[in-house]
Amino acid sequence: MIIAVTGAAGLLGNNLCRILSEQGHEVRALIHHDSTSLEAVNVEFYKGDVLNLDSLYLLCEGADAVFHCAAKISIDGDPDGSVFKININGTANVIEACIQQNVARMVHFSSIHALQAEPHTDVIDEYTPYAGPKAFKYDQSKSQAEQLVMEAVETRGLNAIVINPTGIIGPFDFKPSLTGQLLLDLGKGSMPALVKGGYDFVDVRDVANAAIEAMLNSVNGEKYLLSGRWYSIKEIATVFSKISGKKVPKLVLPLWVAQLSLPFIRLWSKISGRAPLYTRESLEILKHGKTISHVKAEKELGFKPRSLEETIKDSWAFLKELKK
Repeated sequence: MIIAVTGAAGLLGNNLCRILSEQGHEVRALIHHDSTSLEAVNVEFYKGDVLNLDSLYLLCEGADAVFHCAAKISIDGDPDGSVFKININGTANVIEACIQQNVARMVHFSSIHALQAEPHTDVIDEYTPYAGPKAFKYDQSKSQAEQLVMEAVETRGLNAIVINPTGIIGPFDFKPSLTGQLLLDLGKGSMPALVKGGYDFVDVRDVANAAIEAMLNSVNGEKYLLSGRWYSIKEIATVFSKISGKKVPKLVLPLWVAQLSLPFIRLWSKISGRAPLYTRESLEILKHGKTISHVKAEKELGFKPRSLEETIKDSWAFLKELKK
């Protein structure tokens, strides 16, 4: 099959391209700036941007399927409007290109953040309502983008599947992602303390494999939540320490204490030029996600997330080499 991938250079995109290429598909990778993560992968590079419709027409021409991975992740609002622009307008453009170029199937990577997180005790599944206007900007953007896809399925003849992963972690994390940066900070010993709370994390390779299965065998208009298991930040640090041999902080701060330190974290971020791991949004997120169901994906896609130990082992092995 000829398969196009937007956001191909990212953590999810490049892992997806690797698996598709290994399976013998002809892979087209949409690259905006940096193609480093795909230099050793058998793909055809297409220079472009989800905000440039002409580049998407070229990417999708003659393609059998399109995986839409491109998105801007944010745990700090949308100060310049780019989160909404890329996530919503970019998705609208991919939909248009798929329809105009008669692509047989689009797989849209949404997010667990597209769904309502309150109340914290409810099980989150495929029937959970969308995040509303009071949600964080990133959540709103993913919610609105997913709804655009579903509306196009219902009214414009688009053949599409929606995938909602939780917190993605795994190897080939070149940028690195927020989860990759967490492991690097633990490895460098640059975290004076951990914070209470946690999140549901899932291996990027398990997400990619399930999405490919959905592309091949799912009914038009279906959506699947791909979760792993909820882990506290302390659990992640403990597993990391066991695998890496690195000492990790023993002190675990309550979230309210971490919130008091946010002004200092933001100041350090400006001085260092590095985006902070902890923001008001990320600390709020650490209260969520204890009960996210992947039962549907397990039954229909054979989805079976691997252990956190395997994921962190492979992630750390890659990150160590990346930073040499």
